[in-house]
Amino acid sequence: MLTKIFRPSLVVGVLCLSVCASADARDLIETLYHADFTPDTDDEIPRFTLDGELGVLVNTGNTSAASVKAAVNADHETENWSSIYLAELLYKESGSATTERDISAQRFYTSAQFDYKLLTPGRRLFMYGDYEDDKFTGYEHRASLAAGWSQRVWRNEDSEFRYSVGPGYTFIEAEEDNDGVVNDGIIVRASAEYKYHWSSGAKLRQFVSAEAGEENTKSRSETSLSANVFGSLAMKLSFILSHETDTPEDVAALSTETSVALVYQFF
Repeated sequence: MLTKIFRPSLVVGVLCLSVCASADARDLIETLYHADFTPDTDDEIPRFTLDGELGVLVNTGNTSAASVKAAVNADHETENWSSIYLAELLYKESGSATTERDISAQRFYTSAQFDYKLLTPGRRLFMYGDYEDDKFTGYEHRASLAAGWSQRVWRNEDSEFRYSVGPGYTFIEAEEDNDGVVNDGIIVRASAEYKYHWSSGAKLRQFVSAEAGEENTKSRSETSLSANVFGSLAMKLSFILSHETDTPEDVAALSTETSVALVYQFF
């Protein structure tokens, strides 16, 4: 009789001990292997910023010239994605009082990078794409696609550093007289970006990237310093350096660009 009475209680006790032990074991495993697995989030999510940049120079008289540089930068942050968009336009023409103006620069460039945030803070997978149409490089247009590993090494109140590296492919359409220089195919793309913010509102940005292929390596460096004028308006000084190891005979391997422009933050 006693065995029949206490048998259900004994079974329940054994089940409780088994469940509790299983729960404790699961908690221990999560503590050991997933202690730092929290979503990679920023302070403000969702967040969207949009900046517009414009620089204009017009000359008349003995020397007739005009140049325009415009750019749009956007940064979109969500719980799972971190996206950066860029589009820029450069146009320049020059001449004299007795001659017509000739176009000396005409370039359109756009790029986008999408980082998917992993569970470990700062670690991500990225997808990248760009398109360039420059009339003075010997190409009709070219585009690149890449994907791989990205990481935000740190981000604090003053500075931020991030990098990405991965394989990709570049597509190039050369001009008719430069068919011998194609340089398209599989590449390895790497980029790094450093930002620093002063309490006064001034900002420093250093960006470098390289696309290495079998026949050509394309690299780009951009250094910029901006300071607030008032409200959402800022003055920006930038220096861009572009280099390629294999270019057409009439195209320089190294090109530089220095500009001063007004930047307005829309959002």
